[in-house]
Amino acid sequence: MTQTGTMDVTFPSDREILITRTVSAPRHLVYRAWTTPELIKRWWPGRRGEMTTAEMDFRVGGAWRYVMVAHGDFEVAFHGTYREIVPNERIVHTEVMETPGASPDSEEGSVVNTVTFSDADGGATLVSIRTDAGSKDVRDMIAQSGMEGGVREQFELIEELARNLG
Repeated sequence: MTQTGTMDVTFPSDREILITRTVSAPRHLVYRAWTTPELIKRWWPGRRGEMTTAEMDFRVGGAWRYVMVAHGDFEVAFHGTYREIVPNERIVHTEVMETPGASPDSEEGSVVNTVTFSDADGGATLVSIRTDAGSKDVRDMIAQSGMEGGVREQFELIEELARNLG
């Protein structure tokens, strides 16, 4: 298997964040870990809490909602809508961090994530997450939120999970 574990975070434009990481597992297994609610519950919160909800209507136009209780007993919830799904290759979806008083199905304040899965050397998978935050201010707020450490943990768990699915 290819050397993995290095995650790169770059800013291709004033509104975008690009995260890339090579995962030492075959693409179809990484995709399965990414798209199966029971498996998502095992990696999505990273090592920062416990996921209580992983709802997915995994089809174009379908909605998703993830809720976790973070260490410190506060709840964090996100939701969005799937815009494009190409099995084992690409998922495009909106993402909204829910705030108190906001409608749970509102797309206001959403970012658009494009997740791509491609073959890498040695049977590994290159995963790229391109986030279009809509503005430089939102991009910078996301970048400064501590998300990088959480995403790093998520990838470590996805890699372990996907390897064990094989």
